Amino acid sequence: MTASQNQTISQPNYGLMLKSFLLWTAILTVCLLIVGFPVGILIVTVGSLLAMVLHEILPGISLVMIVGSFITVQLIGVMIAAAILTLKGTHPSDVSWLPWLSGQSNPQNHSVYAACPLTCEVK
Repeated sequence: MTASQNQTISQPNYGLMLKSFLLWTAILTVCLLIVGFPVGILIVTVGSLLAMVLHEILPGISLVMIVGSFITVQLIGVMIAAAILTLKGTHPSDVSWLPWLSGQSNPQNHSVYAACPLTCEVK
Protein backbone atom coordinates (compact mmCIF):
# COMPACT_ATOMS: atom_id res chain seq x y z
CA MET A 1 0.00 0.00 0.00
CA THR A 2 2.81 2.41 0.78
CA ALA A 3 4.57 1.57 -2.48
CA SER A 4 1.52 2.65 -4.51
CA GLN A 5 1.27 5.88 -2.51
CA ASN A 6 4.95 6.62 -3.13
CA GLN A 7 4.47 6.10 -6.87
CA THR A 8 1.57 8.54 -7.04
CA ILE A 9 3.51 11.15 -5.09
CA SER A 10 6.56 10.96 -7.36
CA GLN A 11 4.53 11.27 -10.57
CA PRO A 12 4.04 14.87 -11.73
CA ASN A 13 0.52 16.15 -12.19
CA TYR A 14 0.47 16.91 -15.92
CA GLY A 15 -2.91 18.64 -15.77
CA LEU A 16 -1.64 21.11 -13.18
CA MET A 17 1.57 21.62 -15.17
CA LEU A 18 -0.42 22.33 -18.35
CA LYS A 19 -2.68 24.76 -16.50
CA SER A 20 0.36 26.51 -15.00
CA PHE A 21 2.07 26.71 -18.40
CA LEU A 22 -1.01 28.18 -20.07
CA LEU A 23 -1.51 30.70 -17.25
CA TRP A 24 2.15 31.76 -17.40
CA THR A 25 1.93 32.07 -21.19
CA ALA A 26 -1.11 34.35 -20.93
CA ILE A 27 0.36 36.44 -18.09
CA LEU A 28 3.72 36.89 -19.80
CA THR A 29 2.04 37.78 -23.11
CA VAL A 30 -0.02 40.50 -21.44
CA CYS A 31 3.07 41.77 -19.62
CA LEU A 32 4.97 41.84 -22.91
CA LEU A 33 2.19 43.83 -24.56
CA ILE A 34 1.65 46.33 -21.74
CA VAL A 35 4.99 46.74 -19.99
CA GLY A 36 7.08 46.08 -23.06
CA PHE A 37 5.54 48.85 -25.15
CA PRO A 38 8.74 50.97 -25.26
CA VAL A 39 10.66 47.86 -26.27
CA GLY A 40 8.04 47.29 -28.96
CA ILE A 41 8.69 50.72 -30.40
CA LEU A 42 12.40 49.90 -30.55
CA ILE A 43 11.65 46.58 -32.25
CA VAL A 44 9.46 48.31 -34.85
CA THR A 45 12.22 50.83 -35.55
CA VAL A 46 14.88 48.14 -35.98
CA GLY A 47 12.47 46.02 -38.03
CA SER A 48 11.73 48.92 -40.37
CA LEU A 49 15.41 49.52 -40.94
CA LEU A 50 16.04 45.82 -41.54
CA ALA A 51 13.12 45.64 -43.96
CA MET A 52 14.51 48.58 -45.96
CA VAL A 53 17.95 46.99 -46.12
CA LEU A 54 16.57 43.56 -46.99
CA HIS A 55 14.26 45.08 -49.61
CA GLU A 56 17.28 45.58 -51.86
CA ILE A 57 18.04 41.85 -51.79
CA LEU A 58 14.54 40.33 -51.62
CA PRO A 59 12.06 42.94 -52.82
CA GLY A 60 8.88 40.91 -52.51
CA ILE A 61 9.18 39.13 -49.21
CA SER A 62 11.44 41.28 -47.02
CA LEU A 63 8.68 42.76 -44.84
CA VAL A 64 7.00 39.40 -44.32
CA MET A 65 10.31 37.83 -43.29
CA ILE A 66 11.14 40.58 -40.78
CA VAL A 67 7.68 40.74 -39.18
CA GLY A 68 7.37 36.96 -39.07
CA SER A 69 10.77 36.51 -37.49
CA PHE A 70 10.15 39.17 -34.81
CA ILE A 71 6.77 37.72 -33.88
CA THR A 72 8.21 34.21 -33.81
CA VAL A 73 11.12 35.23 -31.58
CA GLN A 74 8.76 36.95 -29.14
CA LEU A 75 6.36 33.99 -29.01
CA ILE A 76 9.19 31.52 -28.50
CA GLY A 77 10.65 33.73 -25.76
CA VAL A 78 7.32 33.86 -23.91
CA MET A 79 6.87 30.09 -24.21
CA ILE A 80 10.42 29.35 -23.03
CA ALA A 81 9.96 31.65 -20.02
CA ALA A 82 6.60 30.00 -19.23
CA ALA A 83 8.16 26.54 -19.55
CA ILE A 84 11.04 27.47 -17.24
CA LEU A 85 8.66 28.86 -14.61
CA THR A 86 6.44 25.77 -14.91
CA LEU A 87 9.34 23.31 -14.63
CA LYS A 88 10.71 25.17 -11.61
CA GLY A 89 7.34 24.52 -9.96
CA THR A 90 6.33 28.16 -9.65
CA HIS A 91 2.55 28.33 -9.99
CA PRO A 92 1.05 31.74 -10.82
CA SER A 93 -1.17 31.64 -7.71
CA ASP A 94 1.98 31.44 -5.53
CA VAL A 95 3.35 34.73 -6.84
CA SER A 96 2.79 37.71 -4.55
CA TRP A 97 2.11 40.24 -7.34
CA LEU A 98 -0.75 38.12 -8.74
CA PRO A 99 -3.14 37.91 -5.76
CA TRP A 100 -6.25 37.80 -7.95
CA LEU A 101 -5.28 34.31 -9.18
CA SER A 102 -5.39 32.77 -5.72
CA GLY A 103 -8.68 34.46 -4.84
CA GLN A 104 -7.18 36.53 -2.06
CA SER A 105 -8.64 39.94 -1.50
CA ASN A 106 -6.49 42.73 -0.21
CA PRO A 107 -7.67 43.40 3.36
CA GLN A 108 -5.78 46.70 3.48
CA ASN A 109 -8.14 48.28 0.97
CA HIS A 110 -11.12 49.71 2.80
CA SER A 111 -13.26 52.66 1.93
CA VAL A 112 -12.68 55.91 3.72
CA TYR A 113 -15.24 58.60 3.08
CA ALA A 114 -14.57 62.30 3.48
CA ALA A 115 -17.55 62.76 5.82
CA CYS A 116 -16.53 59.89 8.10
CA PRO A 117 -14.57 61.96 10.65
CA LEU A 118 -17.70 64.08 11.14
CA THR A 119 -20.38 61.39 11.11
CA CYS A 120 -18.78 58.09 12.13
CA GLU A 121 -18.98 58.94 15.83
CA VAL A 122 -22.63 60.07 15.62
CA LYS A 123 -25.26 57.49 16.50
